[in-house]
Amino acid sequence: MRRREYWMLLAPSLVVMIGLLALPLVRTLQWSLQRVTYGTPGEYVGLSNYTQALTDERFLRSVGFTVGLTLSVFVVVVIGGYVLAIAVNDLRKSRPLVLGILLVSYVIPQVIGATMFGWLFDRNFGGIVNFLVRETLGWSVLWYTDVWPNRVLLALAVIWGMLPFAMLVIMAGLQGISKEMMEAARVDGASKPQIHWHVIIPSLRGVLGFVSLIVIMDVLRVFDQLIPLSPQAVQIGNESVMLYIYNMAFRDGGQQLGLGSAINLLLIVIIFVLLIPFIRDVAKEGSRR
Repeated sequence: MRRREYWMLLAPSLVVMIGLLALPLVRTLQWSLQRVTYGTPGEYVGLSNYTQALTDERFLRSVGFTVGLTLSVFVVVVIGGYVLAIAVNDLRKSRPLVLGILLVSYVIPQVIGATMFGWLFDRNFGGIVNFLVRETLGWSVLWYTDVWPNRVLLALAVIWGMLPFAMLVIMAGLQGISKEMMEAARVDGASKPQIHWHVIIPSLRGVLGFVSLIVIMDVLRVFDQLIPLSPQAVQIGNESVMLYIYNMAFRDGGQQLGLGSAINLLLIVIIFVLLIPFIRDVAKEGSRR
């Protein structure tokens, strides 16, 4: 392919990427150094927005909650996705039906899915989980207003929505594992746990790294699930970073677009720091192929 043809084919994608990514990022960086409200030009304030964010106890609490939620959901989704992928991959005739049922939670919009998931815990809608807990323990759990029950509810809702994605990607990776290699391991006397640990998981290292990247990025930006499941997120300390940005920039009346932009950039830094090990592993895996 000639260089001119190459750039002609690449140009539309570059224009779209610059328009949708680079320009908003530049504007966000500009606003993060200004005091900006709706309808008025920005006033340069230097790093005061960053100082305000980093000294705000509410922001630090939202960072702690978001990182804790991310790490717990990440472990469950990756391990659970792997187990589900192995189980579904072994199915034959019933595989399409099982896959269709499991993928329902992934294709439903997150706000609607979280609302539906919350019905399991809401006694106003039957609340089968709440009923079972009350019958077993003898008391009702306040899933929407108590700190830790609400965190468990949020984590379960996020896991329920993301688990099918992890399962589907890992299942695709399983199709690329050589059957001869698996059979050779069995002939050598390897047990099922040994086959998983020494054959399957190393073969899926790149796939698992990709799944980890997507899960961590998505959960660090969690927002939709908090709207129906944590109506008192600010009061009980279950406010995510994205919800904090929304409240600061749009909802609380302050319309602090400068502060919201600064926190957006800080969130990008947090995401990058948490993703460094996985980006390095995925890059190494790609260089080997």
